[in-house]
Amino acid sequence: MTWLRNVFRIPELRSRIFWTLGLLVVFRIGSHIPLPGIDPDAIRRFTGEASRSLGGIWNLLQMLSGGAVGHLALFSLGIAPYITASIIVQLLSKLHPALEAISKDGARGQRKLKQITIYATLPVCLLQASLAVSQLSPFLVSKGFGALVLLVTGLTAGTFFLVWIGEQITERGLGNGASVLIMAGIVARMPAIVREMIRREPGADVLVLILLFHLAAVVATVFISQAQRRIPLQHASHVRGRRLRMGGRHYLPLRVLTAGVMPIIFASSALVLPELIGFVPGMDWIRAPFRGPGFTLTLFYVSAILFLSYFWTYVYFSPSEIAHQLRENGSFISGIRPGAHTAEVLNGILSRITLCGAACLAAIALVPGFVARAVGMEHLIEAFLGGSGLLIVVGVILDLLHKIEASLLLHHYGGFLGRK
Repeated sequence: MTWLRNVFRIPELRSRIFWTLGLLVVFRIGSHIPLPGIDPDAIRRFTGEASRSLGGIWNLLQMLSGGAVGHLALFSLGIAPYITASIIVQLLSKLHPALEAISKDGARGQRKLKQITIYATLPVCLLQASLAVSQLSPFLVSKGFGALVLLVTGLTAGTFFLVWIGEQITERGLGNGASVLIMAGIVARMPAIVREMIRREPGADVLVLILLFHLAAVVATVFISQAQRRIPLQHASHVRGRRLRMGGRHYLPLRVLTAGVMPIIFASSALVLPELIGFVPGMDWIRAPFRGPGFTLTLFYVSAILFLSYFWTYVYFSPSEIAHQLRENGSFISGIRPGAHTAEVLNGILSRITLCGAACLAAIALVPGFVARAVGMEHLIEAFLGGSGLLIVVGVILDLLHKIEASLLLHHYGGFLGRK
């Protein structure tokens, strides 16, 4: 456990860990504070009715809110409105010239985009809160207009407080704040899920099957998260003084999952949108196909993962910009001319490995659900022990471990495996 002692020897890393843990405690406390005006005796009735009527969507809502929606808590909307606003702003930054110019303005531009995303979160949050409150009238102590406004205000304030917590984790803690919050919510529900599984007393064969698929999903997630395609690079020769120095040979690593687990998080958030739209009178036909597992739900989920994998990859990794940087630094791919030809080659490679990574993400997310339904425990296993929840947890933990190890190596300590 030498590496664990080394972690707490670094003041900055120790401070980041404590900041993250403290903010997660605040997040879990807020997930149990009920909304004002809710009948406490009606909360259990609401949970039972919602789990029966919503099916798999209820598990997604619980996952994105960290279980807060089951308590009708202040954090019931979770950080989903912020995620939705992020997708909208990122899409517009590629379509609107002014936003595209801001996105290319370095760190200053990224701060402006973050502010725009926070502003865009407000209308999205108000819309989702209004649609959610419209379904809570049977559970309210008072059903006046003022009570409804108070509920919408409470849900909106809860979401913005979560956004603030996420920003603090990103700046002062470890990892991406939004991802860490969702991961913490999933992990916090694990004890209750395990207790429910034990209460059902599944057979030994079912438990072995569950454990095997759980282990296989973890191994596959780690493997695909670490997989890279290394492109050999050649540096041009240069003259220093009277000596000609030959260029070295290096590699450009392209991760198969350049987008990480963000496509899974965004796709899970997108699955909730048809349910919210269905709350509008006369629009119930939109959410009907998404109520239970079926072809429409699977097709929508896989399409969202594919689209968001490509979108997120090309937002943060532009082949033309990488080709330009290689040309400026005197590097080139062997046998490929610098400039447009290099960008074309990089684009082809990136497109193929992104398709492979997105397909693996979709398979890891869906296969455990099929197994769960086959053994008759879909609502429990899909909630944590497989699918999107497992991908998010493993992906975020790997990202946190990479950041901790990078800090250890930066301060001349050995990594987790004793590397120098």
